[in-house]
Amino acid sequence: MAVEIRVPTLGESIVEATVGKWLKQVGDTVAAGEMLVDLETDKVNVEVAAEQGGVLEQIVKGEGQNVGVGEVIGMIGAGAPAAAGAPHNGAPAAAAPRQDTPAPVATPTAAPPAQLSQHTPPISPVARKIAADQGVDVRAVAGSGPGGRVTKDDVASVGNREQIAGDSGERVAVPAVQPPTPSSQLPTPNPREDRVRMSRRRQTIAARLVEAQRTAAMLTTFNEIDMSAVMEVRKRRKDSFKERHGIGLGFMSFFTKATVGALKAFPRLNAEIQGDELILKHYYDIGIAVGAEEGLVVPVMRDTDRKSFAQVEQEIADLAKRARENKLTLAELQGGTFTITNGGVFGSLMSTPILNTPQVGILGMHKIEERPIALAGQVVIRPMMYVALSYDHRIVDGNEAVRFLVRIKELVEDPEALLLEG
Repeated sequence: MAVEIRVPTLGESIVEATVGKWLKQVGDTVAAGEMLVDLETDKVNVEVAAEQGGVLEQIVKGEGQNVGVGEVIGMIGAGAPAAAGAPHNGAPAAAAPRQDTPAPVATPTAAPPAQLSQHTPPISPVARKIAADQGVDVRAVAGSGPGGRVTKDDVASVGNREQIAGDSGERVAVPAVQPPTPSSQLPTPNPREDRVRMSRRRQTIAARLVEAQRTAAMLTTFNEIDMSAVMEVRKRRKDSFKERHGIGLGFMSFFTKATVGALKAFPRLNAEIQGDELILKHYYDIGIAVGAEEGLVVPVMRDTDRKSFAQVEQEIADLAKRARENKLTLAELQGGTFTITNGGVFGSLMSTPILNTPQVGILGMHKIEERPIALAGQVVIRPMMYVALSYDHRIVDGNEAVRFLVRIKELVEDPEALLLEG
């Protein structure tokens, strides 16, 4: 008996995903617990495993298609593998001979009102919601999914093909799909261009960045930090620190601890707006921006004020490693109160970071460069870093933002004060 492969629960508030890549193809033998398909969500990727062993008989949803929680995306059977030539990547498996002319494609049709079924067919959660929104009677929809299951595409197709004619209320069927454009009218492909589908995460990143600039009154203030003292401490302590804790002493722990100290002094940088209220947070969950293959992700380090330098370094290294391996959980990407991003690792000398809404502050670190500065009436060469603070002016006043960044500068330039602050 065939077993349906369904989209699992993806996490709080996530109801839809995109089929990223099928790890098995129609006809492949699969074992119970073996990964079948990779689903892309707005924040993390989810691998779906086989609930039982058998043969992948059918791929219902192919790569790039959107699917809802609970929706059927494939079928596993106990039969023999499908014959060569079975469709892959989303085409339903069918033992049909190859033809020189295209076979007609069956499209769901709405039954006349007098022929409505007396029972509701099986329907996916997403399709049920679309049907309710569009006023489509699901009994009038012929499902194309396994066992006659109605999918969201079935409902959308019927909704597109029905329209009200005049004042009589009579439903008139019209073509759901417009006739194909003649090949002579199609744009000529440019051999020097590639058209690549944006991943769901990249689409979400794009949407959130635009939303942040549209909804927040975002400004940025800059300063520079003399890194001499921190570099001297690292030089003296790096070997013993690594021997004792098994991790190198980097710059991120200094800036993370300094950020917590500055947030304590200026608590509105650790707040957010909810409606007409200001939510002041007395905990410090610091997001650390990490560049991954699919785009920037911001895993969150919880209760950072309670962690030692070694714990901060270890957790940052672990989060960054798992972010690049796409192994972060959804919970690890939610709920941060402030974000730190380090463009310096890529060579950035100065940049304007964009807020990670609904947070109201983000600190940008940059490349360390030796520069001449005036010190005690003399020109000296020092390892300097530009730092940037982007903030939401709706909550944070300019003088607060400037003093916040000055406080970080003071703490990093004086590691003893940073240790006392911790």
